[in-house]
Amino acid sequence: MPSPQAPTGTTPSGLRHSRDTLRRLTVGAALLAAAGSAAPYTATLTPAAPQEIYLQVGVGAFTNNYINGGQPQVNATVNTVSATLAVGVVGNGTAQAMTTNSTAAQSYWDGYTFCTVPAQLYIGGFFRTTGATTAAAQVTATVPANLTDTTGDSIPFSQISWTSGGNGDTTANGFLPEVFPGGKFVSGGVQTVGSMASNTWNESCWTFSYANTVVTAAGTYTGAVLYTMTAP
Repeated sequence: MPSPQAPTGTTPSGLRHSRDTLRRLTVGAALLAAAGSAAPYTATLTPAAPQEIYLQVGVGAFTNNYINGGQPQVNATVNTVSATLAVGVVGNGTAQAMTTNSTAAQSYWDGYTFCTVPAQLYIGGFFRTTGATTAAAQVTATVPANLTDTTGDSIPFSQISWTSGGNGDTTANGFLPEVFPGGKFVSGGVQTVGSMASNTWNESCWTFSYANTVVTAAGTYTGAVLYTMTAP
C-alpha cells in the first residue's frame, strides 16, 4: 500500500440518494481490516497521482472527510460481531442476529451517518489510480474453517452470513450496483466479498446473522476473518 497522501483533484459523481439462561453459548467473529475498498453508496473520483487504496472494516481513521481533502490513516482496531444464545435455543434452527462493538456509523466520504450501530458493521473505502489502470480492485476474506472454544469444540464459519445496505442508499432498492453484496462465509478458505471499479469510493453496512443449526457445548467460540484489498 502506498503511503497515505492527501487526495487531489477528486470530485463526487453525484449526491447521496435519499440515502436456562445462566448457561449461554456465545458466538463471536473478529473482523480484521487490511488496506482496501467498500460498497452500496458509490462516488466517482478523478484520477490523480499517486495510485492509492484504502479499506475500512469497522472503525477506521481519516484526518478529515475525503471530499474536504481528508487523508486516510492506519487504525489497528479489531472489531467483533457476536451473538449470545440462551441454552434453550441453541441449535433450534432459528437464526440469531449478531451485533458489533464497532462505533463506526459515519462515512469518511462526507460525514453522513450511513450505518446503524451496533446492528451493522461499516465497510468502505476507495481505489484511486493515475488513470492508466482500469481493472477493478478485489476485496477478499480469509476465513478459518471453524470458530473454536478453549476446550476444542467448534462451530463451522459457514453458520455466519450477512446482508448489505445502509441508511438512505438506493442499492437495496435496485438502483445502484452492489459492490459488497450479502453473502455467507465459507468454512476455511479465501472468498471474494467485493469488487471495486477504479477511481471510485464505495461503502456499505453489513448486518450479520448466525444460522444456529448446529448443537454444540456451552462456551465462547471465536475466530478471526482477515479482509484484504488487492489492486492491479
